[in-house]
Amino acid sequence: MDFPIFHLDWLNNRMLIAIIAIIHVMINHGLAVGFMPLITWLEQKGVKNSGREQITDLDWDNRIYNMMKVAFIITTTLGAMTGVGIWFSVALVSPTSIGSLIRVFYWAWFIEWLVFVTEVILIMIYFLTWKSSNSSLRAKLLHIRFGWFLSLFSWITMAIIVSILGFMMDPGNWNTHKSLFNGFTNPIYLPQLLFRTPTAMLVAGSFGMLLVTLFFKKGTQLRLKAVKYVSKWIILWAPISLLGAVIYYRAIPEAMTANMSTAVGTMDFNKYYDLMKYFILFGIASSVIMAVLGLYKAKWLKGYVVLFPVVMAFAYLGFFERVREFVRKPYVIGGYMYSNLLLEEDYPVYQQYGLLKNATYTTVTEITPENKVEAGRNVFAIACSRCHTTQGVNSVVDVFERMYGVGKPLDINSMASYIPNMHNGRTYMPPFPGTQQESEALAAYIRSIQDTGDVLEGAQAEGVEVSGLQDTEALLANKK
Repeated sequence: MDFPIFHLDWLNNRMLIAIIAIIHVMINHGLAVGFMPLITWLEQKGVKNSGREQITDLDWDNRIYNMMKVAFIITTTLGAMTGVGIWFSVALVSPTSIGSLIRVFYWAWFIEWLVFVTEVILIMIYFLTWKSSNSSLRAKLLHIRFGWFLSLFSWITMAIIVSILGFMMDPGNWNTHKSLFNGFTNPIYLPQLLFRTPTAMLVAGSFGMLLVTLFFKKGTQLRLKAVKYVSKWIILWAPISLLGAVIYYRAIPEAMTANMSTAVGTMDFNKYYDLMKYFILFGIASSVIMAVLGLYKAKWLKGYVVLFPVVMAFAYLGFFERVREFVRKPYVIGGYMYSNLLLEEDYPVYQQYGLLKNATYTTVTEITPENKVEAGRNVFAIACSRCHTTQGVNSVVDVFERMYGVGKPLDINSMASYIPNMHNGRTYMPPFPGTQQESEALAAYIRSIQDTGDVLEGAQAEGVEVSGLQDTEALLANKK
């Protein structure tokens, strides 16, 4: 309510965050948290398997270095940009929620920032000193030690952030005892961490297998050895990932699991929800099958054979991240803040006195027959535009047309009666925060955009107008 409304009518505001977040998580988990310990382990194998007169097997070491180069480039470019992109997009689309999270997790985020800076320093040292570390056994062992420290700090970064992600789903007893400790130790924290850790290792193993087929010469003993090592890695982590997924799913509040069918796709997709269970199993199974082939029929593994399990492994992780982003509905912070960024505790005020009268950025505070559509436009911007568009992805017009008939003029009275009760049938939607008069204005606006095809432009295009009731001079005059 206290921020101008940034809106992308063609995409959907939450979808912007979800796309950036999913890409970042796949890179962070697959190429940082999981890949760094795998690479360090493989580098260590080169030293262990080298001859007495060698520091390491240089041919092996060079190929592992090339694998690390791929991860280094991706994590320091696309990974870094999407990490910043999450903060940028959330600050635009969901400033109230990120502000609340920062207040709760300030010291946790501060520590995470220190850990992250250390991680950046370690990855630079680890990659840039790789070649020079082959000058002596002592230097090589020190380099490997840096790799393990890098792996640990990468995991700690994730472990801190996961507490915040779990908090957004279920704050636990934080609503009663508002402390950092209660927020950090939320009920979903450990189950989610148990899922993310082995899944990151699994995805890293699948991606590592692809790189092995690219950087190790076909038919050589080195390639067979690398394939078998990575296969063992995958087989170790796959069952733990599956177990973690089950524990994580069972820890999710029942109200959220009820929303799962719409979280994995859209309303049109929910009838195919059961297929997603098989998709999860297939994502893990394809990696395991690849690993078993690697152990017993390593020569069969070629780049085009490995590519499919790699895509499935990343899709498996991305699917869970997509669900996490959307399953929280109707909340953005469970039990505290609704997905429209309005606090649950403030709803009685809005529903009694009106949403517009308590809004800072609105062009209408009193609804009249002449400004009803404009008032509805403001109500939509405040209460609906975080999740809905007018004509784009998850269009509010499309939602009502699916209910009342595509191509038919929407009935304003029916919509106005339905809107205050919609959350009873659609539990993933927050209750309507306004009065009955505001519900009628919103219905009139929806009918208007159905007829005209108009779109809602956000504050980034239209600018802002401060409500007269919130104007500084008006407030001072009222005090006098």
